[in-house]
Amino acid sequence: MYHYLEKAARAQGRKIGSEALIENVSRRSFIGGVLKTSGVVLALQVIPGGVADAFEAYPTGAAGMPRGVVNDPHVFVAIDTHGLVTIVGHRSEMGTGVRTSLPMVVADEMEADWSRVRVIQAPGDEPRYGNQDTDGSRSVRHFIQPMRECGAAMRYMLEAAAAATWGVDQALCKAKNHHVVLLKEGKTKGETVETGTRIGFGELAKAAMSLPVPPREKLAFKKPEDFLYIGKGKTPIVDLHDITVGAAVYGADVRLPGMKYAVIARPPVVGGKVKKFDAAEALKVPGVEAVHEIEGFPPPAKFAPLGGIAVVAKSTYAAMQGREALTIEWNDGRHAGYTSTSYREEMVATARKPGKVIRNQGDPDAAFAGAAEVFSAEYSQDHMAQAAMEPPAALARIVDGKIEVWAPAQSPYGTREDIAKALEVPIENVTVHVTLLGGGFGRKSKCDFVLEAVQLSKKLGGAPVMLQWTREDDLQHAFYHTTSVERIEAALDKSGKVVGWRHRTVAPSILSTFAEDSGYQFNIEYGMGFVDMPFEIPNIRCENGQAFAHTRIGWFRSVSNIPRAFAVQSFVAELAHKLGRDPKDMLIELIGSDRKIDPKAAGMPEDFWNYGEPYPEFPIDTARLKNVVNVAAEKAGWGKTLPPGQGLGIAVHRSFVTYVAMVVHAEIDDKGIIRVPQVTAAIDCGLYINPERIRSQIEGAAVMGMSTALYSRITFKEGRVEQSNFSDFEVARMSNFPQKVNVHIIEPTAPAHYPTGVGEPGVPPFAPALCNAVFAATGKRLRSLPAGDRIDA
Repeated sequence: MYHYLEKAARAQGRKIGSEALIENVSRRSFIGGVLKTSGVVLALQVIPGGVADAFEAYPTGAAGMPRGVVNDPHVFVAIDTHGLVTIVGHRSEMGTGVRTSLPMVVADEMEADWSRVRVIQAPGDEPRYGNQDTDGSRSVRHFIQPMRECGAAMRYMLEAAAAATWGVDQALCKAKNHHVVLLKEGKTKGETVETGTRIGFGELAKAAMSLPVPPREKLAFKKPEDFLYIGKGKTPIVDLHDITVGAAVYGADVRLPGMKYAVIARPPVVGGKVKKFDAAEALKVPGVEAVHEIEGFPPPAKFAPLGGIAVVAKSTYAAMQGREALTIEWNDGRHAGYTSTSYREEMVATARKPGKVIRNQGDPDAAFAGAAEVFSAEYSQDHMAQAAMEPPAALARIVDGKIEVWAPAQSPYGTREDIAKALEVPIENVTVHVTLLGGGFGRKSKCDFVLEAVQLSKKLGGAPVMLQWTREDDLQHAFYHTTSVERIEAALDKSGKVVGWRHRTVAPSILSTFAEDSGYQFNIEYGMGFVDMPFEIPNIRCENGQAFAHTRIGWFRSVSNIPRAFAVQSFVAELAHKLGRDPKDMLIELIGSDRKIDPKAAGMPEDFWNYGEPYPEFPIDTARLKNVVNVAAEKAGWGKTLPPGQGLGIAVHRSFVTYVAMVVHAEIDDKGIIRVPQVTAAIDCGLYINPERIRSQIEGAAVMGMSTALYSRITFKEGRVEQSNFSDFEVARMSNFPQKVNVHIIEPTAPAHYPTGVGEPGVPPFAPALCNAVFAATGKRLRSLPAGDRIDA
């Protein structure tokens, strides 16, 4: 996603900030190893294809990504002489299952037996594999087409090799279950039947390898009814066993001979610097070997390290003990006055004044001036940290000028580029191996922790060093989800009909991490539930108030969609209550008629951001939006009578071109604690690969949504983060989390329902649905996140 951000900053003329235990594969070792086993390598340069029965090509936003799939998505497939198929997974695995799903598409199209397939993780090498930024919920929507083409081409080559072997027409050769079978003409004209003769993929590997890659027009694609794995939900993720038994390799698990361990004491205030330090006591700690100062960069500095004092030791524990013994005096810098309570008051005041107009439809001024009544409400959210279960960690070494790192990186090639720039070396001299990620949520798209490890290795003469972040480091030096205030006003006529809508958003922008801070958000943030609000209201205005950043702002799972969905969907429920309407019916009425919204006619800005996707193929479709609302409501038993202290709440949101509705069942126990016995979700993500992973992602989104709704907050006092660990940065725990999550996946009903995103869209609707349910149960409104899990009597 940061490629979009850098592009946006440059478009505005704003200065950009400072510019081996896991199985991996490098270009040379992969090709060499495959050739030695007489296997086949398919380096297929593909063009976008489609997902309908005829698989007609359709455009996606991949074309706008650096080294995207249109020009250079090289996907490698190898078959050894024993028939083992090796497929390269080039996206980072952090629990979404993408390391399984995309290779599964290749295997399906080429008729490979999944039990005879292994997946190898690609290093950071976008010129070879295509874009590798595993964020924005776009892996499937950008790569299902080239993966299908890759598999179909491999199948074609195997069938061609079989035809040459048997001396028959290729039309009589058909790949089936890891073999190519020989066909003959049947009794009926045009019919073919199997002869019983077949040959295995392994026997064909060498011959198939010698054939040219067929052009797309020669490829035959499977129809959905012929899929073996796609859409079936019966294929477990390839890493399941290793994760279950503790054998999976994450960032901190990599080991090299002679490696050192390090932690860093970073400035407590962003932009701060070391005034002076004393390492004498730290060097007395057993196991501590060295202390080094790390250079920092004031914001905007993209992902450059914050700087500080590094302690290098024989173990992580010794390094941590040494850090505790350091004496450091800091110069806090210009953000030392940042305090959350006063900053929120400033945002509220700004939200109550006119702001920069971003969307204008109709005549909102006249609508509000002539309204019978104006109804308004304000909603707010604190900063949040991603707090992935695995804190950042990276191993780096430098040998003969060659830099090699192992890291849980969401953007491995972006990491490689930043390392090359930081150390001023050719990018060819940098290798980034990608481990499994113990959660990412956007944090591990930022490679500051990897750059720290590389800097330390350089100071240590190239020695391998594992740079480990602790939970305290992770919470106090993150790239935080923005804090925000959203104010919404509705103009009502005499009949109670909404004739005007005004939404003001105030929040420090992610762009401040990349460029000089203007205090305003930009089109990517505007496109996340703000200017794309889908209600059929004649007069709409969206305004942005100014708010300058005083910490590092970064993306968090679903980004600005969280506060926008919370505000809009909470406001709809409040409006329904005021008018004596059912919240679901009110929501459906506001969405209005079935239509594909015309952004220009709706007054949206010319640079309206549609998650990077072409709008004609991925429009805002109100019929699909209403459908998930109706499905979720029906499956949840909307309207049923519940006991006192219980209630249902509903919310819907479109994000990452996916539609998700949720009905949350809230229950207040006898101690006033908010419980969630059940969540019912409906998701329309178009054609899908692995329904088991979709359900898993929505279940996880409900748990994370409960954390954002009730527990998780980051606050500042005098520039310093007040939270330090899960004791005060709370998350949903086993003692209180959604007990049951029912996920209903909408089957695609039209060829144009192309694959969309799944990893993030489940988060935004949860908080408003929960807060609406709490109101239904108690009559108390929750307008600030996190709201806390206790309702006072």
